[in-house]
Amino acid sequence: MIIVGLTGSIGMGKSTAAQMFRELGVPVNDADEVVHELYRGEAVAPVEAAFPGVVKDGVIDRAELSRQLLAAPERLSELEQIVHPLVRAREREFIASHRAAGAPFVVLDIPLLFETKAEGRVDQVVVVTCAPEIQRERVMKRPGMTAEKFAMILARQVPDSEKRARADHIIDTSDSFDVTRGQIRSVVDRLRSS
Repeated sequence: MIIVGLTGSIGMGKSTAAQMFRELGVPVNDADEVVHELYRGEAVAPVEAAFPGVVKDGVIDRAELSRQLLAAPERLSELEQIVHPLVRAREREFIASHRAAGAPFVVLDIPLLFETKAEGRVDQVVVVTCAPEIQRERVMKRPGMTAEKFAMILARQVPDSEKRARADHIIDTSDSFDVTRGQIRSVVDRLRSS
């Protein structure tokens, strides 16, 4: 079974690309989705212990956690040391179940694939990209996004040019959904024939 890593900087259209892979029948493990689940379950107690006051109604309040991290960005690695092992465990379960089911390949949607050195866990990398001005426009439309927050996120991410240089496949989402879908279908066809 081929393990494909899907990544791209914020606002590049990675979530849309992941959905298009799903529509083509490809199993996708979404790391962000897993984090959302963990923030309602296993991660609640350890994160609250490290970041008091982030739990509201039994779930992690992402806005409050984000506020605390903006105030002390150096603590991000502390959060990652709690959350990343839990995410990895879920990823291993996903791979094992699809391998057992005979899937020819799966996609691991990992926003920080290069930043967390996860490329060593995948066989091929798909990078989703778009023009920088389109990226900025998309990101700034997000609720609660500020120029400061966007800059902090970009500072943590490997530059898009480097991601593209390290990719096996590149999906450019600057154009229409149909154009993007065509690029993804082409990647899926190449994977199926390999």
